[in-house]
Amino acid sequence: MIKFATYAVNSSRGRSFAEAAPRYRSDFQRDRDRVIHSSAFRRLEYKTQVFINHEGDLFRTRLTHSLEVAQVGRSVANALDLNVDLVEAICLAHDLGHTPFGHSGQDVLNECMLKYGEHFEHNLQSLRIVTELEERYAEFNGLNLTFETLEGILKHCSLAKAKELGVLGERFINNERPSLEAQLANIADELAYNFHDLDDGLRANLLTLEQLEEVEIIRGELSRITHKYPKLTGRRLHKELVRHLINTTIYELIDNCQTNLVKHKPQSIEDVRLLPAIIQYSPESFARQRELKKFLHKNMYKHYTVMQLRHKAEQVVRSLFTAFISEPRLLPDQFQVRIAGDGLVRVVADYISGMTDRYAFRLYNRLFTVESV
Repeated sequence: MIKFATYAVNSSRGRSFAEAAPRYRSDFQRDRDRVIHSSAFRRLEYKTQVFINHEGDLFRTRLTHSLEVAQVGRSVANALDLNVDLVEAICLAHDLGHTPFGHSGQDVLNECMLKYGEHFEHNLQSLRIVTELEERYAEFNGLNLTFETLEGILKHCSLAKAKELGVLGERFINNERPSLEAQLANIADELAYNFHDLDDGLRANLLTLEQLEEVEIIRGELSRITHKYPKLTGRRLHKELVRHLINTTIYELIDNCQTNLVKHKPQSIEDVRLLPAIIQYSPESFARQRELKKFLHKNMYKHYTVMQLRHKAEQVVRSLFTAFISEPRLLPDQFQVRIAGDGLVRVVADYISGMTDRYAFRLYNRLFTVESV
């Protein structure tokens, strides 16, 4: 068994249902493999990151995003001597609960549920999938992942919800930090979507290099690249820019984390829980990331073409929700039988959030479009 730094996770607190230890894998490698083989993970291939799946084959989906988050996480984990397998398992599972149509789908589904005193949050839905909804094993529901992987998936939750979650919610009640591996998975997610959304925005011609020069971190990298490669233009220049941005940000992150480790000197996972967050950007790097995020929000996420797609997605999700609430017999049989136990609103949310973009469109057309004879 590979041993990592003393402040890393070297063993598991266990699973909800006791299982024999894997013969040729670690507990966290088993978690990773279970996530990869899950139905929810496969569905991510046809779920929106920014652009709806059918808008183009080369734009990122929730699946490619999750793979890229895992790659960033592994790189940093190796540099910091953290448990790479645990980081990878968390990264691959973090978006399992996402709705079709990305954050647009989540926002409107939550809006619909609030009318019935409930809410939807994809982070909690990811936890629900791996603890309850996946049906792959004879002896338990869900994937029966380790405590450490579940903790990493649960990035945030309310105090009321934390009290319902038992031991998994204790860190929110006690104001403690999760493992460094969980902290890393969270920041790897943010890093990946910032720069890969930027890459997709350039590919879609929603952003120009002139616009990008408004952002400090981009302006500096672009200047260095054009000085070194004065004849570089077009898509190759875009790709070189994104590659440099990712590399520079990862190096800055690693350097700051190493500084924090020296400063706080954690010797165990127990120390980590009581210390301030260690896996984080320096104040300067954080400010640059925040500037980039604001730029993307203004110039890409609010671009009229993206807003048109968002409008369409909202209409689909809202219409499906209303239809299933008003007539539960429209739900598939395997969802109807769960209404008595989980309640209609939650069952409808489970069904809709599990849809891919194209399935949601197809079902919408089946229910609401009158085809000519």
